[in-house]
Amino acid sequence: MGTLVASLDELVAVEKAQQVILEEVAPLPAETVALTDAYGRTTAVDLSSDIDVSPFDNSAMDGFAFRAADVADASEESPARLQIVAHIAAGDWYGEEVQPGQCVRIMTGAALPDGVDAVEMIEKVAFTERGLVGDYLVLDHPVETGKNIRYAGEEIKAGTVALSAGTTIGPAAMGLLASTGNTMVPVHRVPTVGILSLGSELVEAGEYPTPGHIRNSNGPALVGCVTRAGATPKLYPTLPDDYEAIKATLAQAIAECDFVISSGGASAGDFDYITDIADDLGTVYFKYVNMRPGKSQTFAVIDNTPFLGLAGNPAAAVCGFEMLVFPALQKMLGRKTLFHPTQQASLGKDTKKKGARENYLRATLARNADGQLVATPYRNQSSALFSTLQTSDCLVIVPGEVNFLPAGAEVTCVHLDITAGTVI
Repeated sequence: MGTLVASLDELVAVEKAQQVILEEVAPLPAETVALTDAYGRTTAVDLSSDIDVSPFDNSAMDGFAFRAADVADASEESPARLQIVAHIAAGDWYGEEVQPGQCVRIMTGAALPDGVDAVEMIEKVAFTERGLVGDYLVLDHPVETGKNIRYAGEEIKAGTVALSAGTTIGPAAMGLLASTGNTMVPVHRVPTVGILSLGSELVEAGEYPTPGHIRNSNGPALVGCVTRAGATPKLYPTLPDDYEAIKATLAQAIAECDFVISSGGASAGDFDYITDIADDLGTVYFKYVNMRPGKSQTFAVIDNTPFLGLAGNPAAAVCGFEMLVFPALQKMLGRKTLFHPTQQASLGKDTKKKGARENYLRATLARNADGQLVATPYRNQSSALFSTLQTSDCLVIVPGEVNFLPAGAEVTCVHLDITAGTVI
């Protein structure tokens, strides 16, 4: 159980709001999926290898394998001559030991026979006739022991962990799991996020709005936010400002989803019902967050399911999602890194703000002529605009106690264009 704020009228700091929400979520239970379906999922347990990788010593080059001692004194004046006794392709197995004065022609990835301890690439040797069995390798230089050899277990030993729990599976991880015999992978279940769009002024995106109405743009935008976060969106039909209709649909979404969000109806207007409805159905933890855009945000837990009522303005809804919902979904997915990466940059222009709320300015990042990273906020920071949000790659944080920052000031940027956990 999280901690209720002292008063629902309290303006909760962003960090506190994140903490309260994160206390109410946990990694979802594990399910097992085929390796080919595991991309983007998060491992629920440590996954170990059933064999050494590689399972045998093998050649890293097309060339010849021999005893390094046999060519230790090789020179242009006195080249070594070694008899070729086998031609080994990848997948072949030569069961005999190579004797002193002998060598084998070998292909990349082929298993090394007993008795050899070095490989020289074919471009650096000479040989008699076609270089096949019965011919001779001619080498005019020494080769150190271990050259061009990939040893058994060099990447991972049998019984050791290939991927630890909490690893997000990418292409290379899929290859590693395949090589270690993990064809069925226990991963955390992907959360389903219910999305409600509230407001009698809204019509669906496919409808032509009549006077006084606008298309529902927040719903599709939040579908994109949820998808980018790695979760599964479930978009419900647009709802009018009707207490009972909203309550019934919210209750339905709570029963069907792992996390529910709404946009609109979260402020203090005559038809803003979401806080009262959430309080009616569950326990409300806060309703105001110290951020701009996105002050009015109601967080509640209803039947053990977290719910966040986002503000209705587009930029406010998306910024609220990225700062508060995104980390919670990462935790539910079982991931180790919960927050968007941040980076310091130089402010591109003088920036003023009003009030004491922490501002999240839509901005773009670029390198100047000196290679310095510069964050330039858009002139129009209206929370009603999608256009500036769409072309932004970061949010510049202006602390609540600051009302003016000069161009060149160092600021913290929250990246929205880079995967969580990326080192920048």
